[in-house]
This record gives sequence, structure tokens and C-alpha cells, in this order.
Amino acid sequence: MKLNEIRDNPGAHHRAKRVGRGIGSGKGKTSGRGGKGQTARSGVAINGFEGGQTPLHRRLPKRGFNNHMFRPDFAIVNLGRVQQALDHGKLAGDRVVDAAALVASGVVRRVRDGVRLLAKGALRTAVTIEVSGASKAAIAAVEEAGGKVVLRPRSRRGTAAAADASGAA
Repeated sequence: MKLNEIRDNPGAHHRAKRVGRGIGSGKGKTSGRGGKGQTARSGVAINGFEGGQTPLHRRLPKRGFNNHMFRPDFAIVNLGRVQQALDHGKLAGDRVVDAAALVASGVVRRVRDGVRLLAKGALRTAVTIEVSGASKAAIAAVEEAGGKVVLRPRSRRGTAAAADASGAA
């Protein structure tokens, strides 16, 4: 193969549309940008701007309940990831796998409001997993592998966890 024989895959490169090349081209004069004004210039991106008319996102009523500030923020763990950590020796199958063990093994970066176990992937090792929440499919998969899931009530960051720690001391 020589440098002058190198070709891109067919259809991988699109020829640029040539604008401003006369009225016969269909993209002449204003080059498809319409008349004058702000949007005819370069460097303009006004999302939601409707020319002074109240934008649609402000015209529509904001209705209903939104709990995004107060909903629990769980760290998600899939069964396949737990099995992977068990296979690599990062988690011990004979001990209880809890949030602290998952953080120490690198499966979860931080616990947040608790750990939620989901059923993506397969679990082959019988292991006891202690989490704040788990899907029904994840519980069934763990029990099918010979293990069990212990659900601990979640605690909001810095509130109940801190109270439990001070109450135990």
C-alpha cells in the first residue's frame, strides 16, 4: 500500500455544502441564514429564544410534585460487578458484603444515602450481602446462588448515621 492509494471507507466522508456561490446554487447570497440580525452572524446559539416572545418553557405551567431535592441518592451496584470483585479477590465471599466492604474493594466510590443492589449480571458465589435496598430480581438471583440479602434501613447522609454512631459510643 502506498500513501497515494489510501482511501476512506465509502460514505464515511461527506462533501461540505458550498454556500455563498451565487443564486443558482440554492445556497447563495445569505447562505441559508435568512436576512440580517443576530442569527445571521457567526457564534450565535440562543436556545429557547423566540424573538422577544415569552419562550415556550416559560409559557407552560409548572405543575405537580417534584421530590428531586429530597429523594434518596443510592449508590447502584449490579450483581455482575459484585461477582467480578469476588473473582478478583477484592471481596471475601466468606464475610458479609456491606457498604464499607464495597467501598474498600472499589466496587462503589461512595455510599451516599445507601447502596441499592440490582440484578444486572450473574452471581455464582454464595454470599451474604447487606444493603439499603435491592430489586426483587436481585434478591431472587442471590438466593438462587445460595446466598442471602439483608436489607438495612437507609440513613440520610450525616443525620441518622451520625446519631447511630454517637448512640453506640
